Amino acid sequence: MPDWVDVCAEDEIEEEDVIRFDHDGRTFAVYRDEAGAVYCTDGLCTHEQVHLADGLVLDDTIECPRHNGRFNYKTGAALRTPACVALATYPARIVAGRIEVQV
Repeated sequence: MPDWVDVCAEDEIEEEDVIRFDHDGRTFAVYRDEAGAVYCTDGLCTHEQVHLADGLVLDDTIECPRHNGRFNYKTGAALRTPACVALATYPARIVAGRIEVQV
């Protein structure tokens, strides 16, 4: 099983926001929902490989900044074309005030 990787302090991500996290040559997007829970997906849109951290978070949806494709960041599901392929998701948690992801 992959190790847990430290991302940042939990207060570095506002509620209903996203940040970019690069690790081991890969890009991830780490989200915080309105209740303060954290989530992690691949960081690039499956349509044209645009960084999702530059997109807009609304409820449990991330909107790609290029062509407005949308994904549910909790499940990875593609919700709006042109995005048709789901995002991979990864476990995320808060431990002692730090956000960690298992990638």
